[in-house]
Order: sequence, then structure tokens, then C-alpha cells
Amino acid sequence: MKRRDFLKGLAATSGGVALSGAVGTLSKARARKGGQEDFGEVKSVKVHCISETSWFDNATLGKDIKQAGGINTNQYEVAYTEENLGGYAALVEVEALDGTVKKYLLDSGWSNDWMDYVFEKDGIDRMLQNKEIDTLFISHDHIDHFFGIESTLKHQPDIKMYFPGTAMKKSFELLKGADFSATPGCPKNSVPHKGELIVTNTDKLYKIQDGMALKFFDAPATLQVRGENVLYFKIKDKGYVTVTGCCHPGIMTLLNHARRNFKDGNRNYGCYGGLHIAVFENWDPKFDDIIRGVKSFNMQRIGCNHCTGWIWAEKAEKAGLPIIHGTDKHESYKKVGTLAHSKTSNVYLGNGDSVTF
Repeated sequence: MKRRDFLKGLAATSGGVALSGAVGTLSKARARKGGQEDFGEVKSVKVHCISETSWFDNATLGKDIKQAGGINTNQYEVAYTEENLGGYAALVEVEALDGTVKKYLLDSGWSNDWMDYVFEKDGIDRMLQNKEIDTLFISHDHIDHFFGIESTLKHQPDIKMYFPGTAMKKSFELLKGADFSATPGCPKNSVPHKGELIVTNTDKLYKIQDGMALKFFDAPATLQVRGENVLYFKIKDKGYVTVTGCCHPGIMTLLNHARRNFKDGNRNYGCYGGLHIAVFENWDPKFDDIIRGVKSFNMQRIGCNHCTGWIWAEKAEKAGLPIIHGTDKHESYKKVGTLAHSKTSNVYLGNGDSVTF
């Protein structure tokens, strides 16, 4: 069983399910103003894939979760095989209209050993130590996006952080320095977070800087996790770019939210991240519907990885969607996912790859 094959079992929603989810829900901020939200523009956004490899063997993870009671088990109560664990994280560099650049970190992975390795490989550890990274966004508190929080905080414990308000009680405790590592594969954090903590909810759009905003969506996931923070950017003369961790709300929900709630929201220029479509690498007719739906937005650049099915990215490209190709950089890492190693189409932005919008 390949790594991404098992993602379907861990997915609470797929892109198809989300077609009828929270599409078009107006924020209270917009409702109060009676118009569409305008959070400014940026010159460009660069996203660098630090790691999109959550784990390396699906069968092992599947066995771990099954033995603990299945995908509805609390994620802190599963004994995971530690050598199987990786993590998700991305570096986001935003160039303002005046040319200044700010760096942000999206998520902090899972295994501290793996995250320490990829952070050092990309110089993220030094950026944190030098406080070059402005803010950490935790998209959601799933195992592979949050359990490696110590790898970030040990370099910059006072980093500003946005954190989902629906996160588990134990996840808030982990931020404060809790240790759950008595259960194999579960996290510990010996460096309590000392910086500003913004706990997000669905009531508002969080403006990060001109042209960059965060929106929290209350969507279900698995292992008793719910909710996801999503980043939006408005690129001058191009349109909106959506950057996600897992896209649990569904890609059509996120694109429609921009269309219905943001000024000039019909201009969706691109997206990056795990898109949660065809995550089992098996085809379903509804995935053709998602291709048609995404195509209707006339996006110019689509970056896929993580929980996007490789099969969906390949079929989407054949259907005319502008899928951004990655490289073979991931092959130079000390561990490589089975599926990535077997593919030659490069429709994934893998470990070490970057894209600029």
C-alpha cells in the first residue's frame, strides 16, 4: 500500500464531498459591512515545500490506527510506529508592493527527527533563530501538521502563532509544554510557547498584512480533529491565491469563498497545497466534476502535493488544468515516499520544490 493510498481512510472530507459544504457562506464581517472584503494586494508569493511527506508506509500507519480503534479514535491515543513518521510544512515568502519580503511558516510537521532534518536542510532552523520568520500558522492540529511543534519552538519560542479554535484540549496543552510521548509517536514539547497566540474562529477574516489574510473554516477531519486555517493572497494584476495544509473544507468551498466574499473575488489566480481529492488514488466520477468545477475558475497555476491524489493531478492536467510540475529534488532526501519514487510525471510539488505566484 502506497503512502497516499491510505490518505482516503484518514480523510474526513474529499473535494467532492465539499462541493455542497460551506460554499458561499458569508462572514459576519462582510455581513456587517454589506459588501465584499478588501484586504489589499501583494506583488508576489513564493511557497517552498519543506516537507509534504506525512509518513512513509501506509500499511504501517493503517495498522497502528486500526489497532487503536479506527479513524474515529482520538489521535493522542494511537501508538504510532515512530520510524514511519514525517510531516508537512511550507515556507511562505510574501513580497509587498514596496518590495519588502516577509517570511511565514505554515505548519510544523510530525516527527521531530524528520522535521529537524528538513528544517536544517532548508535553513529554516537558522531563519527561526534569527527571527526572519514572522509568524507560524497551524492549519489544523492533525498529527502530521502539528505534533512536531517542538521543532519550531526550540528555535523561536516567542514566535507569533495563529491556532485553530477547534483544536483539541491536548493540543493547547502541548503548546504550553505537555509531554504525551509515553504513547509511541505522540508528541512532546519541552519548549512552551511564549509568543502571541491568536486563536481563530469563523467570525472574522484575519488580515495578516496588505494582500494577505487568513480564514478559518470549521470542517470535519478524522481522529477527532476539526477545523482548518486557510491563507488567501491577492496578487496585484493577477488575482487570488489560496494556500492550504489539507483543504479539508474542499477546494470548491475555498475558491467559492473568495469569489463570493472578496473584492474582485472572481479572479482566482492559483492555489497550493494538499487539495484532498482522489486521496486513495482510485477514481470516482465526482472527481471529474471537481476538475470541471475548478476549470470554471480559469486559474493560471495549480500546485498539488500532500493529500492530493497523484491520479487527480495527472487527469486534471490532461483535462487542461494548469498543474505546476515539480522536480526530482525529493529523491535527495534521506527518506522518500513510495509513490513519489515510482512516478515520473512530476505533477507534484515535492520536498524541496518551490513555486512563485
